[in-house]
Amino acid sequence: MADTGHHRLMIWDQVHGGDFSDADWQIGQRDFHGEGRNGKSRVSACSLNVPTGIAASNGRVAVADAWNHRVLIWLEPPRGNNIPADLVLGQPDFGANQANQGGSVSAASLNWCYGVAFIGGRLLVADTGNRRVLIWNKLPSRNAQPADRVLGQKDFASRDENGGAAVGGSGMRWPHAMTAFGCGLCVADAGNNRLMCWRDWPRDNGASCDFVLGQHSFAACEHNGGKYWPDSTVLNMPYGVSAREDMLLTADTANSRILGWPVEDLPTGADAESLAGQPDFHAKGDNRWEMPGRDSLCWPYAIQVRGDVAAIADSGNNRILLWRLAA
Repeated sequence: MADTGHHRLMIWDQVHGGDFSDADWQIGQRDFHGEGRNGKSRVSACSLNVPTGIAASNGRVAVADAWNHRVLIWLEPPRGNNIPADLVLGQPDFGANQANQGGSVSAASLNWCYGVAFIGGRLLVADTGNRRVLIWNKLPSRNAQPADRVLGQKDFASRDENGGAAVGGSGMRWPHAMTAFGCGLCVADAGNNRLMCWRDWPRDNGASCDFVLGQHSFAACEHNGGKYWPDSTVLNMPYGVSAREDMLLTADTANSRILGWPVEDLPTGADAESLAGQPDFHAKGDNRWEMPGRDSLCWPYAIQVRGDVAAIADSGNNRILLWRLAA
């Protein structure tokens, strides 16, 4: 778990089945009682500054260390306190932390990177401050290795909002998370209050998505479709997205709810069919304007699905919720 405000990772060797289980290890602070950016010391292979996204696959772990403008990679699961990362992306070495390496944007630089994902042997990074998603076709093998492909921009040297054009199917504004979507890809484009979906894997730089969810057209970008109250077709700053074979799920962060769609034959602006965190699709409000409960949410920031379990970073309530999904 990325414990963002304490600038650390908390690691449970296994889920013990009960509430309030103590973490086994931590990375980023001298001990479980420490706090502060980079452990109130210099940036290093085991320091963190606003860690956000986290992903694991085949024993590898990647963490978006957002305010150090880098991604840390462990080639084996870290089982111990302050295990140093094996690789760093976005910086030339573990001691550097400038945005875009202190210069111009490139295939090897990062700026406020908030999300990471492993998909089909690829590594994806939501390079949020550069308004793009970077793709490595296989796991990087050296520090500062440049990406192979970019979405959201026409090339690796560009970083304009919405690709320097009007809101459309290819540009982005604050991408935050990615997930596999059938044979394709889905990106949570939080700044445009939508999910961007490719039915097949995008093969070209700046490839346009096939449809969007949360808006009724490629040109729309307003919160909740320009209305105060939401419905089943709109989104308000979706920061997280994940999926299983039959369902696409998003953390609709500013509406304090989780929405779900069946993955088959979705058109632009499709109605969500599943809901958690609110009594109906037209309601919003942190914890439903009440005290927090087991079925309420306050600014859910991220979601990850494994099998039939969804782990939700319920950021406003400072907790992780584990929910079992219906068959």
